[in-house]
Amino acid sequence: MSGPDGSGPSAAPGSSDAGSGVEGDAGGGGGLVPALAEPLERFLRHLSLERGRSPHTVRAYRSDLRSMLDGLGEPAELDLAHLRRRLAEAHSAGAARTTLARRAAAVRSFTAWAVRVGVLGTDPGARLSSPRGRPALPEVVRADQAAAVLDAAVSGAAEEHPEALRDLALLEVLYATGIRVAEACGLDLADVDDSRRTLRVVGKGDRERTVVFGVPAARALDRWRRLGRPALVGPQTPPALFLGVRGGRIDPRVARTVVHRAMTAVPGAPDIGPHGLRHAAATHLLNGGADLRHVQELLGHATLSTTQLYTHVTVDRLKVVHDQAHPRA
Repeated sequence: MSGPDGSGPSAAPGSSDAGSGVEGDAGGGGGLVPALAEPLERFLRHLSLERGRSPHTVRAYRSDLRSMLDGLGEPAELDLAHLRRRLAEAHSAGAARTTLARRAAAVRSFTAWAVRVGVLGTDPGARLSSPRGRPALPEVVRADQAAAVLDAAVSGAAEEHPEALRDLALLEVLYATGIRVAEACGLDLADVDDSRRTLRVVGKGDRERTVVFGVPAARALDRWRRLGRPALVGPQTPPALFLGVRGGRIDPRVARTVVHRAMTAVPGAPDIGPHGLRHAAATHLLNGGADLRHVQELLGHATLSTTQLYTHVTVDRLKVVHDQAHPRA
């Protein structure tokens, strides 16, 4: 796994760090009895190797399923009453609606798999319902604030220090494209098409898409690759676009720190991370007149409903569209 400075082994695209997320993870099945721990680990290997889930996702499934299976002595004891009781206990302990929804989804996936492979005779998760999550949107960065943050990063890179050049290029790419932080950290040099100003991005589920970036991001990427990246390259450096200080692929935790630090440099700007920049990119595109489906493609969302939850259009923009489009505006 990469160290805090992002100089360890390269992470898989779409993951938050390196490693399979299954083998070698301390704890295995946790406090579960062997009769449950063994099928749990089989299911996690199925997620990782057959369904291509990221190490981060596999760890989340492990944690949620340990919680839902806790207290059982064997698979035959897993029924709908037990699952409902575990969710009720989590709710009483103050778990958020999104947590309950995530645990219910995890256990439904597990029980469906367990029936297919013969671990369970019936599927108790099929009838398990849970509160729908209410995803909270991050605080919105205004377009002028985003511009001020990037202008400050440009000034910081004036002396062409390698880390400053990298940070500027990373900020420009995140804001220009709206890609996820793990996707940015997973980029390789070959993923950049300078002539078309595009990036080849590998997202969730190993789905590939192409995103575009503008002239400021192109300039920042060019300076980073010519003047900054060569100073960090070492004997074991991978073909990663963004590097840590010891020459390894940059770690998402480092990228988050870069964004938070850049936001604090501008008075009045909200303290957000890469997710906030992703939201800002989508929101500013919509406010500028972009079609929602184009934004969906840019963000890599499988469904339009996800984009609708992820973004919002200001009242002013709605008024402009209404005035332009409605016959009785």
